[in-house]
Amino acid sequence: MSNGRLAGKVAIVTGGSQGLGLSMIQRFVEEGAIGISFDIHPPKDETIPFFKTDVTNSEQVAEVVAKVLEEYGKIDVLINNAGNTQDALVNKMTDEQWDKVIAVNLTGVFNVTRYVSAAMVEAGKGSIVNISSIVGEYGNIGQSNYAATKAGVIGLTYTWAKEFTRKGAAVRTNAIAPGYINTEMMQTVPEKILNSMKENNPLKRLGEPIEIANAALFLASDEASFVNGQILGVNGGMKL
Repeated sequence: MSNGRLAGKVAIVTGGSQGLGLSMIQRFVEEGAIGISFDIHPPKDETIPFFKTDVTNSEQVAEVVAKVLEEYGKIDVLINNAGNTQDALVNKMTDEQWDKVIAVNLTGVFNVTRYVSAAMVEAGKGSIVNISSIVGEYGNIGQSNYAATKAGVIGLTYTWAKEFTRKGAAVRTNAIAPGYINTEMMQTVPEKILNSMKENNPLKRLGEPIEIANAALFLASDEASFVNGQILGVNGGMKL
């Protein structure tokens, strides 16, 4: 049910053309926002504004952010969602696997936020939501690169929550740390492992993309106007 919680707001979602990113855009649009996808691939839904963006390319990011500001006049919400996985045990992980994940998941977050935050601070308001992971809090075998980036995103969240508000601008920065979510990626997980994931969760199931989208909606909206520098775990109680 829509209550217009993002009415008139312009929201950028990186990696917004599929998976969690697309779910967030669709949910934001339901609440009155203009939801924009920054991605290397266009969304299947052609009604979603799309700006082809390689978040690892700083110059390209600067150009597309400038285009959004020129076309829409402002940016109210940024969801740093674009991500990549290249799993391997640490002594088998290649330089390329390490570098790719760091580039997308950490440097990409820095690149986009660097340019978007400047516009938000100038406007005096905005909401940034970084998508981290429970892996960034607890680690996971075979995911040294991914864990490092998601822990790094948490560090950036704490830092930016202080930095962007230091001169009085109401630019909030928070993060969501999802647990195991029922995305397309989960379709490749062997059934035995999938069942174990569910059994080890207090709620005995995976999370759904809409549950991450609803969490992002709250943090993006004015309902969270006094929420800053927080890491919201959406994991069914995995940390208990």
